[in-house]
Amino acid sequence: METIWLYQFRLIVIGDSTVGKSCLIRRFTEGRFAQVSDPTVGVDFFSRLVEIEPGKRIKLQIWDTWVCCGCCSVVSCSGPSPGLLRNTNIHDWLEEAKSHVQPHNIVFLLVGHKCDLEAQRQVTRQEAEKLAGVYGMHYVETSARDAINVEKAFVDLTRDIFELVGRGDIQIQEGWEGVKSGLVPNTVHSSEEVTKGDRRCLC
Repeated sequence: METIWLYQFRLIVIGDSTVGKSCLIRRFTEGRFAQVSDPTVGVDFFSRLVEIEPGKRIKLQIWDTWVCCGCCSVVSCSGPSPGLLRNTNIHDWLEEAKSHVQPHNIVFLLVGHKCDLEAQRQVTRQEAEKLAGVYGMHYVETSARDAINVEKAFVDLTRDIFELVGRGDIQIQEGWEGVKSGLVPNTVHSSEEVTKGDRRCLC
């Protein structure tokens, strides 16, 4: 029987308060650009289905808690953070993430957001790629405003997690919500409802 989704991955998006995390998440989950944050009271997470290969769908839940198997670490290409390699906030965010998910593995992706603001750019692609390499991450530049590479960022992270699950480096474990096995038809009302999910602005 065909599964509605093979796995459910919980993700978290981290970064300083001005890098545009909420806009990035809303563009990915809702397909819209929200200039002003408008959180929904009493809702826990954003959710969306992605198809990483034909017939292979993954349910993503983006939470503001550390029960996760994947993490988007977001910086702003337009600053104000000249000298990204000297910015200790990135190191602190990653170390905090690792400390919260232990003993489980977590996959990181470095996201350079607001790449549409080229005239205000303070972080070069070369500098960010170098930083990503130091921590063993992939790097992608995005713009929620212009819908540049937002889909790619989350799908690439999902593919990386999926590969590690397939190799057994990330495993489904009882009592851990980071990765869950898939659902089959009739266990949820519809794929549309799963895609909509619950949504909350992460600031």
